Amino acid sequence: QVQLVESGGGLVQAGGSLRLSCAASGRTFSNYAMGWFRQTPGKEREFVAAISWSGGSTSYADSVKGRFTISRDNAKNTVYLQMNSLKPEDTAVYYCARGYSSTVSTAYEYWGQGTQVTVSS
Repeated sequence: QVQLVESGGGLVQAGGSLRLSCAASGRTFSNYAMGWFRQTPGKEREFVAAISWSGGSTSYADSVKGRFTISRDNAKNTVYLQMNSLKPEDTAVYYCARGYSSTVSTAYEYWGQGTQVTVSS
């Protein structure tokens, strides 16, 4: 059974930074791509960033490109999302997921429970 546990969310002022972490259980972490998605009430889950199994390839939503950075440490079974220059519209519950490198949520099989990020203006 794969478990994903996010941490690092919180309340931050606009222009600030947060670093989200997602720790994965199991010995197959390095075989899969990882992604970050976010969701606000009443809206569809939205792609944020993805990283290939090796970390050699990344992709970002246009709305976060240049501000967010996804990375992974396969030795620690952990994927990160560094979020800089945060804006109020980044406020959401952020989820990490394991699957195949894609911007589509259906490509991901396992999901964490989510961590709340709130950006105040």
